Amino acid sequence: MKQEHKGNKSYLPSKLCVACHKEMTWRKSWEKNWESIKYCSEACRRKSKIS
Repeated sequence: MKQEHKGNKSYLPSKLCVACHKEMTWRKSWEKNWESIKYCSEACRRKSKIS
């Protein structure tokens, strides 16, 4: 990925959280498993397990 300038996240991929439908932007820590990321937070993951 080519970075235009520091802080510009408009070029990063994004997806919606399956629990709260909030938009999540790609993070370096998710690089290896981006395709399997479903939730924006641990709280959403737990909430989804209960429902």
